Amino acid sequence: MNRRSVIKTAGLVLAGTALLPLDTLALSVGADDNSGKDSKTPSTASGKRKLGSLEVSSIGLGVQNMSRTYQTTVPSRPEMHNIIRKAYDNGVTLFDAAEAYGPFEVEKILGEATASFRNKIVIETKFGWNIDQNTGQRLPGLNSKPDHIKVVVEGMLKRLRTDRIDLLYQHRVDPNVPIEDVVGAIKDLIKEGKVVHYGLSEPGVQTVRRAHAIHPVTAIQNEYSLLWRGPEEKIIPLCEELGIGFVPWSPLGVGFLTGAIDADTRFAPGDIRGMESRFSPENIQANIALVDLIKKWGEQKKATPAQISLAWLLAQKPWIVPIPGTTQMAHMLENVGAAAVKFSVAELQQFNSQLNAIKVVGERLPAMVQAFSDVEAPLKK
Repeated sequence: MNRRSVIKTAGLVLAGTALLPLDTLALSVGADDNSGKDSKTPSTASGKRKLGSLEVSSIGLGVQNMSRTYQTTVPSRPEMHNIIRKAYDNGVTLFDAAEAYGPFEVEKILGEATASFRNKIVIETKFGWNIDQNTGQRLPGLNSKPDHIKVVVEGMLKRLRTDRIDLLYQHRVDPNVPIEDVVGAIKDLIKEGKVVHYGLSEPGVQTVRRAHAIHPVTAIQNEYSLLWRGPEEKIIPLCEELGIGFVPWSPLGVGFLTGAIDADTRFAPGDIRGMESRFSPENIQANIALVDLIKKWGEQKKATPAQISLAWLLAQKPWIVPIPGTTQMAHMLENVGAAAVKFSVAELQQFNSQLNAIKVVGERLPAMVQAFSDVEAPLKK
């Protein structure tokens, strides 16, 4: 069964996940975003980039779906290990996880796969959802209380089989905990050697400024792709101003930018994309012009649509590092091959001119999920 058939026939079981945002559901960070075609492009995550002072490969690997895909299937654990190790063999040094993925299980898979080369890679993971640390049960809302953060990190270290987390993100800003308290807890963990760098995901601008004033923020992780360019308004300029790296999640638009979704695609009940108005039947019909543009440039540059999409992100800023996710070896090799696709200045200007002529219609997330993004932490009393 090809990927388009899977999208039409399979759904996502959302029971117990209604309070989690898109990237903490069983949709990965760039979740298995490829079209299913084997890439003939040589695979290499060539080049290094800086997230703040942290050096990583130009393309990372999101491992979210490696415990369960958004079609609700459970991937082969040994094969997930193989993909992670092959990514490292092909130059990938940034691996992204979170306690919420599974919960817990993805961190275990990553720890199992990377034990033999742990000191040669950068592991980033995320805290912040209200998850029972003993049972893994997802409880309502968020929890970034300092004591809870420290307990969460202890569990992360065990699951990841490591003595430190290279880059620890707050998964979403907690509206009930001042960011000063959150960063204070992280600073304690840094002093103890359990955390090296920290970042924020989908934060409000002022929260970033407040956090950065206490201890430098290394990276911000937000959704960003040719399909969703919202960070260009405030977050990317803020990163440039403060010297913060930027890590796009869902850099391939949950499959849309690879051509896996077309005007005839209909989503099964439970698949969150069926709840996003950008993928409604009438809006897909309008937004397919974006895919057509990417395919045209792919033919011109002898690259796949996924590679064009990732190469465009890399061309935006030298401190942007996308983390496409996949559970398919061929897709991973295709994604890391995007680092070899380059735009000249003239090509990028031409591409952007054509891109700006296309209006993407529809919202990126359901309102209940969007409510967790761009949140400002309360002021400390």
